[in-house]
Amino acid sequence: MITANQLRAARALLNIDQRQTADLADLSVPTIQRMEASDGVIRANVDSLMKLVSALENAGIELINPGVPSTSGGRGVRLREHVANPKTKTTRQPKQSSLRAMERTR
Repeated sequence: MITANQLRAARALLNIDQRQTADLADLSVPTIQRMEASDGVIRANVDSLMKLVSALENAGIELINPGVPSTSGGRGVRLREHVANPKTKTTRQPKQSSLRAMERTR
């Protein structure tokens, strides 16, 4: 389980925005926005939650749930050591014809 606060904290640790989070998890931006607007534990379909949690873990985030050993207890997130920047999907470059058209308008 993941809370909206954990999701926002994970994004902050990774220094990524909602669009980049959506790209990482292969979800839509409105889905990420709805998840972050949740009160407490995120309510979403299981597939979306699994994609989100998996993407965060692959990016180096460790979710800390209640009852898990930690120095002060409670929920949280932690960035594992030695983690590279999360890899987001690359956007397609404009076609050459589009680049020429843009140059002509300048």
